[in-house]
Amino acid sequence: MERPVADSLVERRSIDVVPDEERHGTAFSQFTLWLGANLQITTVVTGGLAVIFGGDVVWSIAGLLAGNLLGGAVMALHSAQGPRLGLPQMISSRAQFGVKGAVVPLVLVVVMYIGFFASGTVLAGQAVGKLTHLGPVAGIVIFAVVTAVMAIVGYRIIHTLGRVASIVCALAFVYLGIRLLHRIDVTTVLHDDHFKLPMFLLAMALAASWQLAFGPYVADYSRYLPRTTSGKATFWWTLGGTALGSQWSMTFGVLVAATAGNAFVDDQVGYVVGLGGTGAIAAFLYFAIALGKLTINVLNTYGGFMSIVTSVSGFRGQRVLSQRGRGAYIACIMVAGTAVALLGRNSFLDSFADFLLFLLTFFTPWSAINLVDYYLISRERYDIPALTDPDGRYGGWRAVALITYAVGLAAQFPFLSTSFYTGPLVGPLGGADISWIAGLIVPAVLYGLLARRRGPGATAEAAGPRTRTPRRQGAGR
Repeated sequence: MERPVADSLVERRSIDVVPDEERHGTAFSQFTLWLGANLQITTVVTGGLAVIFGGDVVWSIAGLLAGNLLGGAVMALHSAQGPRLGLPQMISSRAQFGVKGAVVPLVLVVVMYIGFFASGTVLAGQAVGKLTHLGPVAGIVIFAVVTAVMAIVGYRIIHTLGRVASIVCALAFVYLGIRLLHRIDVTTVLHDDHFKLPMFLLAMALAASWQLAFGPYVADYSRYLPRTTSGKATFWWTLGGTALGSQWSMTFGVLVAATAGNAFVDDQVGYVVGLGGTGAIAAFLYFAIALGKLTINVLNTYGGFMSIVTSVSGFRGQRVLSQRGRGAYIACIMVAGTAVALLGRNSFLDSFADFLLFLLTFFTPWSAINLVDYYLISRERYDIPALTDPDGRYGGWRAVALITYAVGLAAQFPFLSTSFYTGPLVGPLGGADISWIAGLIVPAVLYGLLARRRGPGATAEAAGPRTRTPRRQGAGR
């Protein structure tokens, strides 16, 4: 006899609406999930990049904090959509881009998931290889397979992983922090406070890109919360978990990169574990690194699966997915991510830095459009059935969002600074990259103006009577 959907360990839902009788949990679950997902080695490396690229200790930490808070607030606003709509994050993009037009940002989202899967697998593979004594290549493959299995099980195991990782990884980082502070001269390190605006803005961009990259999938992990869950509670618990976990890890990364030099650059996992000790302690730290990476990699795999299904279903009219189909999609992501990890493992740091800044360019306009439409234009009210109907209220392709998205991309290029392209306004700004700021402001303003001029067909008042998610008192925005 088949178990009821609500009681099944293996998730049965994919891009379909989660009904009220299957909703469960509290907003606090978002804190433990995002704390555990950010207390991990890749976040440490991201913080270290601020120093490796030329920043000082004090202002790198300050810039990272500003980026984590600003980017985290945008990310948490997306999270608050989950309980309200009961849908994965990128499905809501159909209200702005159209049922088929949403494939435009979705293609880039899938690239992001594969990239993060690969980068995480490189570092986790090193830890698994050390634990099993099989080496990094075998470690990468083993880690990828475990990730795929966890993603197939789905939502419940993901939140369980988050709770366990938040405790285990917090203990590991407390221990590592104590060991690091005993090894370095804190006074000397804190005197490294020579402010340089370009380096401060780079640190902000690194942290903001880290947070904004969660935006396309954050509501996937809040959509099972009861509809009565406060939007404010979801926002603050999500922001608290992601900002605390990221800043903690990134600050550790700054201090390590500033005091370890090439020893950290050449072997990030080996150096961090060596900082903690040998024997049983080293084994625990390798386990903590692998666990932290497993948590975030399962999120990337699950989110990639959701995004691919959302893309395909927009053209096929598909609303549900079989367990076999679910496994096939996840296997494709695992194979693609593992291949990239194996090919790029020897040039990880350079590739990862460019990847982060690349992501920032393409996801800030999407975030701006989605949030302006949801909170200001539609007032948290969407016509849920129309999100799957290309002939319905939202249509197949929506020119307003697509044009705004293109303008948002173009607005960033004059301010963009990467290893393969530098915009003309970067030099006058002293080398500072502020493209992500333009990528938020320009499309937010433009979409707000254009969407309001379209008239009642695009507004919450028109969508309200047909929506199946009635407005809830106390919902935060």
